[in-house]
Amino acid sequence: MTVTLDSATVAQFLADNPQFFQEHAGLLGEVKLSSPLTGKTVSLQERQMEVMRAKYNALELRLADLMRVAAQNTALLQRFHAWHLALLRSSGSAAMAADLVDALVAGLVEHFGVPQAALRLWNLAPEHADAPFAAGVSEDARLFASSLRAPYCGPNKDFEAVRWLNDADSVRSTVLLPLISDGKTFGLLVLGSPDNDRFSPAMATDFLVQLGQSASAALAHLRA
Repeated sequence: MTVTLDSATVAQFLADNPQFFQEHAGLLGEVKLSSPLTGKTVSLQERQMEVMRAKYNALELRLADLMRVAAQNTALLQRFHAWHLALLRSSGSAAMAADLVDALVAGLVEHFGVPQAALRLWNLAPEHADAPFAAGVSEDARLFASSLRAPYCGPNKDFEAVRWLNDADSVRSTVLLPLISDGKTFGLLVLGSPDNDRFSPAMATDFLVQLGQSASAALAHLRA
C-alpha cells in the first residue's frame, strides 16, 4: 500500500535528517523548483544560491544604511562641537553676555542650518535686566516654558515665542526648548522654519534635549 506524505511531514523529515542530501547527492540536481526571480525552473542548488544572494544583498543594504547613519551622526557631532567652541569663545566674561547670546543663536543657524532662532531669558542678574534678550517676555510665556517637560516640536500655533523671530510670519513649524538651571526654568529657546515638516511631532528629541542642556549651562551664570 502506498503511503501519502504531506509536505509538512517531508519538511520535518529533512530537518531531522540533514545528512539526507549527502547520502542522496544526486537528488540535488533532479529536484526542480520555480524561481521567483526569473520564473524559470531551476535546480535545488540554483534556488539555494538565489536565496543566499538575496540574503547577501539584504546584508549589503543594511550595512550601507548603517554606514549612512554613522556618517550623519559624525557630521552632527562635528556641528555640535563647532557650536560648543563658539560658545566657549564667547563666554569669557559675564560682561559679554550679549556676545554669548548672539553666538549661541547665530551658531544654531550656521552649524545646524536652522532657518531662524531666538531666545529670551528672565530672572537674571540686575546688570542684565535691560538686555535685549531679557525684554518682551510675558508671564504667560514664562508659565508656558515652565510647563514644558520635553522640547515642543510641531506646527506653529501662534506661540508668543515665535514672534521673537525676525520673520515670524513665515514660520510654519517650530521647536521650543526650555532653558533650565537648578531645576528652575529661566529662558526659552525657539527655532523656526517655513517648512511644515522641518520640525514635526514625530521627530526624535534626544539631540534637542542635549542642545537645550548645553544652552542652559552656557547661560546659567547670567541668572540672578
